[in-house]
Amino acid sequence: MSRETVGITVPDLSGKRAVVTGASDGIGLGIATRLAAAGAEVIMPVRNPRKGESAREEILRQVPAADVSLRALDLSSLASVAALGETLLSEDRPVHLLINNAGVMTPPDRQTTVDGFELQFGSNHLGHFALVTRLLPLLRAGRARVTSQISVAANSNAINWDDPNWERSYGAMRAYSQSKIAFGLFGLELDRRSEAGGWGITSNLCHPGIAPTSLLAARPEIGRDKDTGSVRLIRALSARGILVGTVRSAQLPALYAATSLEAKRGGFYGPSGLGHMGGPPGEQKLYSRLRGTDDARRIWELSEELVGVRSRG
Repeated sequence: MSRETVGITVPDLSGKRAVVTGASDGIGLGIATRLAAAGAEVIMPVRNPRKGESAREEILRQVPAADVSLRALDLSSLASVAALGETLLSEDRPVHLLINNAGVMTPPDRQTTVDGFELQFGSNHLGHFALVTRLLPLLRAGRARVTSQISVAANSNAINWDDPNWERSYGAMRAYSQSKIAFGLFGLELDRRSEAGGWGITSNLCHPGIAPTSLLAARPEIGRDKDTGSVRLIRALSARGILVGTVRSAQLPALYAATSLEAKRGGFYGPSGLGHMGGPPGEQKLYSRLRGTDDARRIWELSEELVGVRSRG
């Protein structure tokens, strides 16, 4: 049995437990809503409880029978990640789907996490790395599919191996690209390690294309007091159906990667329109920066060292 969603078909997910980070607005909220509509129990780890509750109420408005609940999570704090891990482990319920969707983009000035990491590297990559490694027993028990949301920015710039926390120099977009390259390498290495170790987990990647989400909007908490010119242009193009996608279409690659029976382990999915900026989801050629298995092992080992969590499968 399948249940139709906008643009793709999502299988019946009754009896499945799904965890979606960044589900309190935008793309993540849409993803969580569609998973709930397909019958999944949806866990929404959120940093802002009030915003999270508003999102949960919106899901219930659209899907009155939804099984959806909140947990606390701040990806910029390893203590918060550890606490969520302990909470879910104590619930002793297998996790069948994990969609690593949350992210922060281009603070104008360098900022750090609670633990001293550059904010984008620390939140987009290291926070999710720590979460996955802590949840490995539940992911193994659920023979989970892990889908990690990267970005078209992972197709430019590079990992700053000599200064991954950008302490000597900071470029907002270079640091953002690094966080998404590292995150993509991690997602692919997770799949390789699972296959080699018999963990039963499959891992793949997706990206949303370009859409008028909140990533480039005003966010005073990261030092951006007004919308960027880029997001204003993206909104205008999206409203006219020119080149870029919509918030709704941007949800589809993650949904497809996470739920489709056709989605491959180690695959990469994004919009199939011109320039992969919008359109229906499809499989894409892996970005050159994500193809190096040595780089993937290196970022995994560096991440273990930085967050102090070892993956034991």
